[in-house]
Amino acid sequence: MNQLKTAVTLMVFNRPEATRRVFAAVAAARPTRLFLIADGPRADRPEEVERCEEVRKIVSAVDWQCQVETNFAAQNMGCRRRVISGLDWVFSIVEESIILEDDCLPDPSFFPFCADLLERHRHDHQIGLIAGYNPLEESFPFKFSYYYSLPTSHSIWGWATWRRAWQQYDEHMRGWPEVKAAGLLRLLFPDEKIVAYWSAVFDKMYQGSGPDTWDYQWVYSCWTRNLLSIVPRLNLIQNIGLGPEATHTKRADPERDLPAGTISFPLQSPPAITAWPAYVMKVLSRFYTPSIPSRIRRRLLLQFRSMR
Repeated sequence: MNQLKTAVTLMVFNRPEATRRVFAAVAAARPTRLFLIADGPRADRPEEVERCEEVRKIVSAVDWQCQVETNFAAQNMGCRRRVISGLDWVFSIVEESIILEDDCLPDPSFFPFCADLLERHRHDHQIGLIAGYNPLEESFPFKFSYYYSLPTSHSIWGWATWRRAWQQYDEHMRGWPEVKAAGLLRLLFPDEKIVAYWSAVFDKMYQGSGPDTWDYQWVYSCWTRNLLSIVPRLNLIQNIGLGPEATHTKRADPERDLPAGTISFPLQSPPAITAWPAYVMKVLSRFYTPSIPSRIRRRLLLQFRSMR
């Protein structure tokens, strides 16, 4: 089996079982370069010391020829600072990387999919990232292997990007007051519910009262710089971390908990880099500002799955 030439970054914390499954998928791809980023245990949760240590042992068991770089925090940094500082470190060393967190289980085809498109769009500054997760694969109306869209928070459930794109990350969202005052979100999204939802989210993140996360700022950075994501025709990532042990998504969600499929090669590329606005509108409407029928559908799906 050929080794994956593209660097892989794996971010872990305190979930040994999920980490073991994701690391096994990485090991099967056998990347020639591996970046390991780990957060430390929280001071008020002594039981995490052993779990964090177990996780680090799991990902350190590299049994193939590989250049391994580690960035393990001695103390807990929190989701926001650990991810941002970790990716800053990665992109101070390499120009591009595939990125996985400990709960994003990839199909084997995810790795060559990202590697192919990282190379293909390396110098295309319209493209900000390559996503592996697609919660709306049933909506795909085209014959191509992938398409282009504005990114959402789902876009980083298994993804890849370049140093040139990460350098545009704006953690503090410095331009948000002007963007909001100018009504620029309405230029992107005609739905007032979507505009209201994301305005409230960005207000909190700008003011420092939002959750301890980094991905809302990444979405903001991409939207305000017109950076597109590449979305695969099929969902290539199964999120195995939804539920009580998750950092943010504490409840199971049957519409997000999707199996990973396998994409075929060679990839069939679209003839033009043109965003598909309906995709991001559907994602934002279904998962961020769901209608009452959508909420009922979700509840019924969850009940159905719990009975099986």
